Amino acid sequence: MTDVVVPHRGTRRLRAAVGYTLLCLIALLFLSPLIFMVATSLKPANEIFSTPPSLLGSSIEWGNYLEVFEYAPFGRYLLNGLLVAVGGTIITLAVSALSGYAFARLPWRGRGATFMVFLATMMLPQEVIIVPAFVLIRELGWVDSYAALIVPWAFTALGAFLLRQFFLSVPGELEDAARIDGAGTVGTFLRIMLPLARPSLAVLAVFTFVAYWNSFLWPLIVVNDVSTLGTIPLGLQQFFGQQGTQWHLLMAASVISMLPTTILLIVLQRHLVRGIVTSGLGGR
Repeated sequence: MTDVVVPHRGTRRLRAAVGYTLLCLIALLFLSPLIFMVATSLKPANEIFSTPPSLLGSSIEWGNYLEVFEYAPFGRYLLNGLLVAVGGTIITLAVSALSGYAFARLPWRGRGATFMVFLATMMLPQEVIIVPAFVLIRELGWVDSYAALIVPWAFTALGAFLLRQFFLSVPGELEDAARIDGAGTVGTFLRIMLPLARPSLAVLAVFTFVAYWNSFLWPLIVVNDVSTLGTIPLGLQQFFGQQGTQWHLLMAASVISMLPTTILLIVLQRHLVRGIVTSGLGGR
């Protein structure tokens, strides 16, 4: 019988120290673009490409953040981005919850085949369907409107798939108990299933909000009046001009544009890990 070798306490501490050091170095590597962006946003305009290069300028220019709103209607871009992202997220959550519950719990003929066809739409890249989508939007008269920015991408198979996987993992006894208490299909969905799905809904909300917030190609196509309906990605383009790029303002605007998604992640972080696990691995 062989003896089990137990590492000495000092060896374990050394391994832990080495591991944490490597993790810190990797984290610093991934954070370096963010650090550079924040540092550049606080530099004077004439020191962006100074020689020799330096991370910090001779002074911290907090006024760059105020100048962003004077150089371009950036407040309007922020408002448009929030309206589009929040509106699209709400519609996506509602549609995905309903369709996911129908695919997971309601028995109807052709459910499996319909779901597979629906899921197959995830294989189509945006570039393939963007032309027919634009033709449809033009025929509806939605060009240069919030509806054009929100509606076409609110009905996706990803949300239905995530919610279906979660609803499949819920024990059927909960539905049986709700029916015994007199709850119908709608009551069971609203009072039992939907509250249990909050972690999965949080994951889908983050994915959807970030997708709408960072979308560039579709707003570029359907928006003609950028000053009125421009979103954040289109607004950042305004800092590239014929007289050159205002790098200090562009970096300041980029930092501002990160705040909504960062706040959303902080608020929903306790639901994200649980939601990803239950949505991705909970199906039966």
